[in-house]
Amino acid sequence: MDFKYVQTTCPYCGTGCTFNLAVRDGKVTGTAPYYRSPINEGKVCPKGTYAWQFINHKDRLKKPLVRKDGKYVETTWDEAYSIIAENFKKYQPEECAVLSSARCSNEDNYALMKFARGVLKTRHIDHCARLCHASTVVGLAASFGSGAMTNSIPDISESKCIFCLGSNTFEQHPLIGRQIMKAKAAGAKFIYADPRFTPTARQSDLYMQFYSGGDVAILNCMMGEIIRNGWEDKDFIEKRTKDYEELKKIVLLERYTPEVVGELVGVPAESLRTAAEWFGKAESATVLYSMGLTQHTVGVDNVKSTANLLMLTGNIGIPGGGVNALRGQNNVQGSCDMGALPNVFTGYQKVVDGPVRKKFEDAWGFPDGIAEPKNGFEITTMFNVLHDDPGRLKAMYLMGENPLLSEPDLNHVEEAIQNLDFLVVQDIFFTETCEYAHVVLPATCFAEKDGCQTNTERRVQRWRKAQEPPGEAKEDWRIISELSAVMGYADQFPYTSPEDVFNEIAELTPSYHGMNYERIGTPEALHWPCPTVDHPGTPILHTEKFATPDGLGVFHAIEWKAPAEVPDEEYPYRFTTGRIIWHYHTGSMTRRSKALDDEVKTGWVEINEEDAKELGVRNGEMVKVVSRRGEITVAAKVMEDIKKGVMFMPFHFVECAANRLTNNALDPLAKIPEFKACAVKIETIEEA
Repeated sequence: MDFKYVQTTCPYCGTGCTFNLAVRDGKVTGTAPYYRSPINEGKVCPKGTYAWQFINHKDRLKKPLVRKDGKYVETTWDEAYSIIAENFKKYQPEECAVLSSARCSNEDNYALMKFARGVLKTRHIDHCARLCHASTVVGLAASFGSGAMTNSIPDISESKCIFCLGSNTFEQHPLIGRQIMKAKAAGAKFIYADPRFTPTARQSDLYMQFYSGGDVAILNCMMGEIIRNGWEDKDFIEKRTKDYEELKKIVLLERYTPEVVGELVGVPAESLRTAAEWFGKAESATVLYSMGLTQHTVGVDNVKSTANLLMLTGNIGIPGGGVNALRGQNNVQGSCDMGALPNVFTGYQKVVDGPVRKKFEDAWGFPDGIAEPKNGFEITTMFNVLHDDPGRLKAMYLMGENPLLSEPDLNHVEEAIQNLDFLVVQDIFFTETCEYAHVVLPATCFAEKDGCQTNTERRVQRWRKAQEPPGEAKEDWRIISELSAVMGYADQFPYTSPEDVFNEIAELTPSYHGMNYERIGTPEALHWPCPTVDHPGTPILHTEKFATPDGLGVFHAIEWKAPAEVPDEEYPYRFTTGRIIWHYHTGSMTRRSKALDDEVKTGWVEINEEDAKELGVRNGEMVKVVSRRGEITVAAKVMEDIKKGVMFMPFHFVECAANRLTNNALDPLAKIPEFKACAVKIETIEEA
């Protein structure tokens, strides 16, 4: 028997936990602790523990599939490439769109970005970061000049006051929850705000149960209290920021006093005062947030407000401080860094910047040029265009995304995707989106390839190949390179390994310039920016100056705005969604992991006990949840842990897909949908 351990990085959330894959006779059969990681120190959550179970599942795609006479038949790679090439050559660049993936490696995402801009010549490329943290990128870039988490994960344990809102951290990012517990053990105060009394709430020193969509009001209220009591950091404000007076005028208005805001968001005024005092007087303080803060039509405003609070108290650029946006998927940060966005190349270098564009043109060497220097469509815009303007977009290449479960207003998306003339889906399983594809390509998962990802704290970490892929499945970067060769661009994709791809990334990307496989292969890896080969990386951003042109942080005076859709007489309940500890996003991996699937088989809707009594709904009863966009039938979970007037559903389950209900209203700047706030009604199902 041949047995070995292969160290790698978890493919689930953005924490970036490291573990060993146990490999017996060439097949992954389990996981084992890897103790040298500074992030998780040998610990993993349930998803990490069972991250091996989907790898060799019988449902893995093994050969390319093409649709013929309405049915999928297996084919060769050569025929698949030929069909794809012939079809994409029919369309103009403006008629093509590309979706990249936060589940895939940096090398995969870079290759697909290069394919989009160089082979297809299209500017329409995006990925699921648009659906989770687009407002972080836009909001923090406007405030700090950089749209990323400012501190490291271990650094959270050094904070003296942690304010968490919009994140059920102990379920979404359990090993970051461990850092909160380490901070608490050292005397830190933990403030938590959420409509639900979650496992995270149970660990808090102060819990504020509020109505989803009240984030700006709460943050403005806290800032007003801090200023009124003289707890602001006057020296930091004077030396390192600008536009403070405009912020001050807004947050000191009567409408942001604890009494008024408390009434608006459903939180006792005294709790708001306590939160402001703890945060304002702490030696170091940090804000942790995730999609509960970002997935709103005011997501950018929410993010800017967290930046305001941290600058007001001087908690930027210090250990235990920072605005710490917790990324949802393993490589959301990296796929953004790789330029899988409609407005930037790698490292957030703008496509409309002439010298930047010339740098990439010269490096890539496409004889017929690259995509025009204009911003492209966001993923949310793509589906709106497909739905509302049929014929404008005709062909789509999709890698590792499953929009038929992840997008808001799924009825709208189903109608939209059918307006494509040609769709290619590249994935490890036959997902809901594959049902609409003309060609399906089998890709490798994290355990079957080398490469790297960038976690939520900007740490670039290695994946290491532990087994061969099933059947004829190939690495994503290799598929893209081989297809590009068939389409006449072999010289532009000369890679023989993912390391070749990464070296090109480092050459073109200032923040990655000092990185190579040897340096990121250590247990500590490297945080970007890492501009030179002797640079140690940057765990904490903005220690001396911000990344803005003048080096100053920018305060933004922001007024609270209600969600795009609020409860009314017909739809009287607020509706919000989220993740649970046992499952992950669209469920394609966790629902094929027996241990995880056995824990939770399907979804539910959480209903407050008082609401359930008024509705005549019993715990476990099947009910119909209805919004203006759709309806689903699901079991009711009656409980006291959710705020009265609020309904919650996990979004992992296709048979009761929460996104049939959610609103496609978008933040005007980030174009992120308002997943976290819409209006619903509950209907009981009459017995036959």
